[in-house]
Amino acid sequence: MSEPKPPTPTPGDNYKGWLFKWTNYIKGYQRRWFVLSNGLLSYYRSQAEMGHTCRGTINLATANIAVEDSCNFVISNGGAQTYHLKANSEIERQRWITALELAKAKAVHMQAESDDSGDECPAVPPTSGQGGGCRNSEVQSTLRTLNSKVEDLTTCNDLIVKHGSALQRSLTELEAVRVGGDMGEKIRQVTERATLFRITSNAMINACRDFLSLAQSHSKRWQKALQVERDQRIRLEETLEQLAKQHNHLERAFRGATVLPSSFSNSTLGNKGGAGKGDASDEDDDNEFFDAMEDPAEFITVPADPKYHRRSGSNVSGLSSETGMDDQSVNFDEQSLASNPESPQPLELEPVRQRRTRIPDKPNYYLNLWSIMKNCIGKELSKIPMPVNFNEPLSMLQRLSEDLEYFELLDKAAKCQSSLEQMCYVAAFTVSSYSTTVHRTGKPFNPLLGETFELDRLKECGYRSLCEQVSHHPPAAAHHAFSEKGWSLRQEITLASKFRGKYLSIMPLGSIQCLFEKSNNHYSWKKVTTTIHNIIVGKLWIDQSGEIDVVNHKTGDRCHLKFTPYSYFSRDVPRKVTGVVTDKEGKAHYVLSGTWDEKMEFSRVMQSSKGENGTEGKQRTVYQTLKAKEIWTKNPLPEGAENMYYFSSLALTLNEHEEGVAPTDSRRRPDQRLMEDGRWDEANAEKQRLEEKQRITRREREREAVKVASSPEEAVTEDSINDSPLKMETATEANEVSEETSYGPSPPPYTSIHQDNHQALWFEKLDDPVSGETLHVYKGGYWEAKDQAEWDLCPDIF
Repeated sequence: MSEPKPPTPTPGDNYKGWLFKWTNYIKGYQRRWFVLSNGLLSYYRSQAEMGHTCRGTINLATANIAVEDSCNFVISNGGAQTYHLKANSEIERQRWITALELAKAKAVHMQAESDDSGDECPAVPPTSGQGGGCRNSEVQSTLRTLNSKVEDLTTCNDLIVKHGSALQRSLTELEAVRVGGDMGEKIRQVTERATLFRITSNAMINACRDFLSLAQSHSKRWQKALQVERDQRIRLEETLEQLAKQHNHLERAFRGATVLPSSFSNSTLGNKGGAGKGDASDEDDDNEFFDAMEDPAEFITVPADPKYHRRSGSNVSGLSSETGMDDQSVNFDEQSLASNPESPQPLELEPVRQRRTRIPDKPNYYLNLWSIMKNCIGKELSKIPMPVNFNEPLSMLQRLSEDLEYFELLDKAAKCQSSLEQMCYVAAFTVSSYSTTVHRTGKPFNPLLGETFELDRLKECGYRSLCEQVSHHPPAAAHHAFSEKGWSLRQEITLASKFRGKYLSIMPLGSIQCLFEKSNNHYSWKKVTTTIHNIIVGKLWIDQSGEIDVVNHKTGDRCHLKFTPYSYFSRDVPRKVTGVVTDKEGKAHYVLSGTWDEKMEFSRVMQSSKGENGTEGKQRTVYQTLKAKEIWTKNPLPEGAENMYYFSSLALTLNEHEEGVAPTDSRRRPDQRLMEDGRWDEANAEKQRLEEKQRITRREREREAVKVASSPEEAVTEDSINDSPLKMETATEANEVSEETSYGPSPPPYTSIHQDNHQALWFEKLDDPVSGETLHVYKGGYWEAKDQAEWDLCPDIF
């Protein structure tokens, strides 16, 4: 039952309401009734306990109040008591912060007046929270002096008005009197009144001088004090902002694992649960946990028994029989996979050329997105023409090649002897491919049919990569990469996307396959859904959500990865990813956790058991794990990345001029090059020219396909039909309204009347006997053609 929202706090008011209080890592946040009164913050398990049982009280006069994020804040009195609290919303948190700050200020003021009563003011300026009574007395004394001077000025003003009026009357009477005996008397009166007016005016002048001198002297002091207060406030705001960022970063790093990170020992757990964030009274209570509005975790991890950490070679056999693990899995201890002798670090190769580290800054061109998108809600995005203003100067083929930024993970995986260990590296590689998307809100250029992109890093990194746009409707790109370290990667991706007004969903279709020569292990997986929020109003931000199953088709090993969607009510760290590596029997061996934009960690599972039922009656698995180790960390962005489309160091080099590439390479695409150079108007015009050229080429292919598939008589009839404006233009233009989409093309709900006879130049479509999928596989010839500089087979697409 929802409680009424408490009113906005005012000075002197009591304040009370429900808050979530952190107790320990087992129970998490517990709902408690908090009461703020007379500078004391007390809490109870329920409102009924207010009359008899108080669970804890903290004095705000000596407490520090810090805001962690939108809903969380911390109250601490120097270490003895620390309350980590969470409100239901940001508004509710702000109400509590306001009430606490007012109560603290009042408590500090009352304590300062009590401590300083009867004492003299200190010689040095008092610090914040001390000497408040003396400072107040000094201000009151100055104000009394100024008030007395103002009263003197008022009195002088009244006298000047009185004597000035009398002098004026005397002068008037003097003009009216005749020359005679009364003349001398009148002159004497005027002289007396003039003398009184002069005396009063002098007094007024002196009083004004005194007041001005006093006001100026105190004004300088007050202006200086005001400037000091302003500087302190600015420094305080900057400090609070830095602390907020540090708290957010530390919280994300700390809570980036599962519910209970296995890197914490039992002693640490006890300390954190006791004097850290909770207290004994909460820990001894019965569980009264209120679940957050989020999907429950499928499993939790707890530290393994210390005997697993201290085992030696003499007790390996006993451990194996006790835990039920096979010999292969027992051979791995708590050390990192990266430091395992069977998976050494890759050799450092000296680069053969200096790659560029900057591109021209992104121009600040304004364009109203709503004017373009308001009529497109619910439509297929392949029917929406988009200017380059929403693009980034890279093609989709180059974005696919960015998946290889963390190729070292596959190099390490190729050296692994254990398939389960290798699975951890492959799973980390799948997550790492999303790290470059966190700030990349610009859409890549849709490749033209037949467009290619090569990424030759053989001498620098030991691998080569080739992409080709193999289909137009639906748009599909094929990718192949191979390494001298003994692995190859291939994928064929088609993007389906829908615009729903507030957000844009991009669903990658197709699979990715990774093969290792030494072990013949064959892995495959699919990508998750990408969502771009605040398309119309607000700042664009990207989220990844869904589940990935990485399957080893040879051994049956599997890694189930879950990308948790962002939720405002979630207590989890944003962009969280969790996963479990299991063998073909379903037994868990490793647990992975982290975020897709920062890092991933893994921990070895020693035992597993079924835990308590979570929400909706689902039973969660409890894994006893060894200490978590880092397996992947995101590379920092280059300096000034915010002005360069948030490109990574690899992305900055993808569109760099390179000699010897194919005529169809994305580096040679003119509209993309113009956009990178900041000439967006010319880029838009060039983009329209390329799209129209592709439409004409497609019509020609369709006519050729009809002639080949039909008899001569039928071909003549068919050509006459196709040449008619109604038939030909409707069929082709319906499919070719635009070659560009908002953030990726969608397959149309129909097929063209004429089947496209386009054949990929460097890839061929095959059925994979291992995974059972049909995809385009590299058939060879590209790198040989590059060595001989023979590009006669390449079409003229630019």
